[in-house]
Amino acid sequence: MRKEDCFYLGKIVRKHSFRGEVVAKLDTDEPGLYTNLESVFVAFGSQLVPFFIEKSLLQKGNQLRLKIEDVNTEAEADEILGGEIYLPLKFLPKLTGNKFYFHEIIGYDIEDENYGTFGVITGVNDRTAQPLFEINANGTDVFIPMIDDFILNVDREKKSILIKTPDGLIDLYLNP
Repeated sequence: MRKEDCFYLGKIVRKHSFRGEVVAKLDTDEPGLYTNLESVFVAFGSQLVPFFIEKSLLQKGNQLRLKIEDVNTEAEADEILGGEIYLPLKFLPKLTGNKFYFHEIIGYDIEDENYGTFGVITGVNDRTAQPLFEINANGTDVFIPMIDDFILNVDREKKSILIKTPDGLIDLYLNP
């Protein structure tokens, strides 16, 4: 399995017992969706390695306690401690309306209500306080905050997003 075919679910953050149990902190708004997993992929460098889950228990909101098959000691748990957990994209719940996954909108056209179509989404920068659309506008990089009030429509059939930005924001990039 390749990382490109998966989504990041969380990270193994600590050991739970001397019997090899670990706790994963899930990066999701709906941790309850992932309590009955049969397996997960754990990243080791650029490789994803499958691990089968014997049992799991959701605790403290977004923490999932896992008993993983063939991890039976503290030393074996240490080997996967800090590992990022991934699942295949097919496990993501389908979103509708103006909700979307960041990976889903790559390649979408972006259109401003007043400015018109001005580029293609090439990525999402989520390393800032506010995630940003990364847009290629005929060779110029444009960054638009992903604010719910800016996003008017997500058209999955046409692969486009309609936004309404404050006057002058797009001009800052395209007409300096």
